[in-house]
Amino acid sequence: MNYRSLQAPSSVVMVRPHRFAVNPETGADNAFQATSVEQDEALAASALAEFDAAVTALTSAGVTVHVFEDFGERDTPDSVFPNNWFSTHHGGRVAIYPMFAVNRRRERRTDVIELLKAEYRVQEVIDYSGLEYDNLFLEGTGAMVFDNAERVAYVAASHRADPVILERFCTAFGYEPMVFPTADAAGRPIYHTNVLMSVATDYALICLDAIADVRRRDEVAQRLAESGRTVLQISFDQVNQFVGNAIELTGTDGRLLVLSARAEAALTPAQREVITASSRLLPLSIPTIELAGGSARCMIAGVHLSPR
Repeated sequence: MNYRSLQAPSSVVMVRPHRFAVNPETGADNAFQATSVEQDEALAASALAEFDAAVTALTSAGVTVHVFEDFGERDTPDSVFPNNWFSTHHGGRVAIYPMFAVNRRRERRTDVIELLKAEYRVQEVIDYSGLEYDNLFLEGTGAMVFDNAERVAYVAASHRADPVILERFCTAFGYEPMVFPTADAAGRPIYHTNVLMSVATDYALICLDAIADVRRRDEVAQRLAESGRTVLQISFDQVNQFVGNAIELTGTDGRLLVLSARAEAALTPAQREVITASSRLLPLSIPTIELAGGSARCMIAGVHLSPR
């Protein structure tokens, strides 16, 4: 695994939702989630069609997509967002996370972990999910945005990223935690880090205005710049269009920035120029799925493991 591919895996895990719905258990602190949506078979069918089109777009670009079916028997409305309950790391390590919403805990599934063990070199699986009983939560790559080259975990402070378990995780996996307070344009804390920032190989998208402490804001910007990346500032409006909820992957012809069509349309010409100098834009049309408060990055769990 070379340095240039650390941020952009070529394989991903995605979960196909047969009974997609907007999760009532997560709406209290997810300002990006729709509040009044008709939950019916038409909504679920629309989400399923968007998911299938997204998988087709990714595989056509040369990304390996491991698709798992979720038929909804366990009441898992957010299962299309698997990045919150597990993550994979270079050196053959996998982490399983404790989730805040009770119905999201049912998204964890052993067949995903068994597939990873069968197809990739997995040396160790560390399961933190039992910490839910102590009301400690750390929601994977929603709560943490990793700079895998510099070994930094950027974290928006929230009850979905408890400092006790964050410190434990970062010590075990070799990351430096960089935690900061956040506030959106209305002054509300932002529930997940990956809606306000994304770290790619040559650039980083980030809403610095969302970092509530000015000194910490400058430190985060400096840390990103010191990594050699171009720091692309995104506005609160672009955050609301899910511009920050993007993920860099590697396809047949090089790196891709995968984001929603809505997010891609919100990019400025200057941002687009920097991004396309390093990676091709791959927009996914997922307006129904975005009603649940997550976008393209949330749908994709990157596989940072060596194939067998």
